[in-house]
Amino acid sequence: MTDPATLADLDPGLLGDMLRVAGAPGYARWEDQIRRTGGCSDPIHITGWTLTKDKTTGATLHHYSTGTEPGARLRIACGNRRASRCPSCAWTYAGDTYHLIRAGLAGDDRREIPATVREHPRVFATLTAPSFGPVHNRPAGRPCRCGTHHQDDAPELGTALDPATYDYAAAVLFNNMAGALWDRFAKRLRREIAACAGLTQRQLKDIARISYGKVAEFQKRGAIHFHAVIRIDGPEGPDTPPPAWATTELLDRSVRAAATHPYTSVSLPPATDQPARTFRWGTQLDVRPITAFGDGSDITEQAVASYVAKYATKAAENTGTLDRRIGNREALALLGVPDHTARLITACLDLDPLYPDRRIATWSHMLGFRGHFSTKSRQYSTTLGALRQTRADYRAAQEREARGLPTTDPDTTLVLASWQYAGHGHTPGESALAATIAHAIHLNRQTAREALHDQLALEGTA
Repeated sequence: MTDPATLADLDPGLLGDMLRVAGAPGYARWEDQIRRTGGCSDPIHITGWTLTKDKTTGATLHHYSTGTEPGARLRIACGNRRASRCPSCAWTYAGDTYHLIRAGLAGDDRREIPATVREHPRVFATLTAPSFGPVHNRPAGRPCRCGTHHQDDAPELGTALDPATYDYAAAVLFNNMAGALWDRFAKRLRREIAACAGLTQRQLKDIARISYGKVAEFQKRGAIHFHAVIRIDGPEGPDTPPPAWATTELLDRSVRAAATHPYTSVSLPPATDQPARTFRWGTQLDVRPITAFGDGSDITEQAVASYVAKYATKAAENTGTLDRRIGNREALALLGVPDHTARLITACLDLDPLYPDRRIATWSHMLGFRGHFSTKSRQYSTTLGALRQTRADYRAAQEREARGLPTTDPDTTLVLASWQYAGHGHTPGESALAATIAHAIHLNRQTAREALHDQLALEGTA
């Protein structure tokens, strides 16, 4: 949509709507609204007003109403984290996640997280799902079990070699129970660390805290696994040093022991036509120390933060499933979902009546997984809410400066407001123009980041 040469290839109806929007009297203000949302592809529409008055004099300091806006409405970003739903808002979410994870690795003065957190033991751990049956893959140095050397983008990768014997029920039930399995792992990890230090859990709590930030990722086969930054702090969190016995090696051993311990499991009772099941982590466990600076290792603070941020905006789309809920089996048959993924979704629908408390059908589009994709412990670092508030405060300060308004003081000013929801989304022409705006914003930000990176590199060599 950003290439003028493609205009001739546009549907006449779409082109006509684009020209209507671009030729409307309020286009400049509409474009300004879309830029303020970052090029959001599904903005929320609101109507209403806000009034700021001086408490002492009663004078009106500022008044705003959507009555003067294009269409008499204000458009604000949808805030959806999924890149498949809104690339612009997902890009912002990924940036926030990057800063959240990196702050817990390198510190952040603005969030009162000292840089000394770099000296705390920390590892990057990947916990995977067990096998539910052989699938097409790309083993190093040899062909797949089907006898074929698959290409990186082969559509059959991750699909069952024999769908008739693949345990689709166990696959979706594992996804559904993965959050509970992580909780078991986190509790066991504290016990393992305490045991390595020769302490009880109560004694451990008095001298050390274990913090983490994690992200969920779907493998091609449709099984969930977790990537986690795990760190040992002092008793008050990241701003206190860990005890002398806390080392990266001890943390590594403890993570491995906790992941493989018999306690780290979750069970489901038998149900009609379904056996009792006990789920544990798979044998593919990866634990690596995180380095502060480049030392030839790819597990650096920046690399880890970037990796977690990348997957924080994704869901199960790489398996061929949908990014929204599926109404029923009839709808599934019309959606063109690949066979392996369709079998997983069908398993969710079949199992739902047997495990009503698990709400498996509700999360069938997520192949049974019902947890948050990006989570952290309380004291790992800052919060996404704090990052969003910082951004909101910055924009509010910009707006006050542009309008020549004083800083809002609740002791001297009174703010009244009334807002109503008025819809969401774009017309086809608006959507095409918003995508162009989003592309330009993203390109400008990338250019600015690269320029800053080059400047810091030059200063580092000066």
